[in-house]
Amino acid sequence: MRLLLVEDDNHVAAALSAVLARHGFDVTHARSGEEALRALVPESDGFGVVLLDLGLPDQDGYEVCGKIRKRTATPVIMVTARADVRSRIHGLNLGADDYVVKPYDTGELLARIHAVSRRTAHEDAPSTEHEVRLGAVHIELATRQVRVDGTAVQLTRKEFDLLALLAQRPGVVFRREQIISEVWRTSWEGTGRTLEVHVASLRSKLRRPALIETVRGVGYRLVAPAA
Repeated sequence: MRLLLVEDDNHVAAALSAVLARHGFDVTHARSGEEALRALVPESDGFGVVLLDLGLPDQDGYEVCGKIRKRTATPVIMVTARADVRSRIHGLNLGADDYVVKPYDTGELLARIHAVSRRTAHEDAPSTEHEVRLGAVHIELATRQVRVDGTAVQLTRKEFDLLALLAQRPGVVFRREQIISEVWRTSWEGTGRTLEVHVASLRSKLRRPALIETVRGVGYRLVAPAA
């Protein structure tokens, strides 16, 4: 996979490039926002992922992310020392697919690169599925209807959006910031409490409290019932 590393520190870039190369990545190093944008011209062979540092010498990394998103759907992972929640949510709202805080574990970074790559490949593939079945819970995506044991369950718009998002990948943990960004389309920090309320409501309405699992300190995932 071709990977664009946007990092102004040559020592950091060299060390990370070596690690990525050992794991099969073909790394192109851009030292500034302008270099990164030039590398992402439409006629290029294309990159599988962009690793974007926010502390660039010529442009703010957030600004660069916005420009990248306007010209390509290539997944962007922000890599930065800015650890506050507001910064993470702002990055996700600008179109970043993930957000990794320095210092990070290399294994985690590799896992996140593969995760966004798989997700993008799945989203780009034509979808023929209009219904998700999770044991007795049937989710009809086209009609936005949910049935449990054959009985229709009335969900609010946001409750359905939340359930449909989690149902995209049963067993995979969705971070709280990602859910808030994709379902509520906002960076308002108070939405965190709203998310908890919607999860509790879904558990109650579906009569399956264990269907949505809380992963402490991270987010939520849908637990597929055993066959």
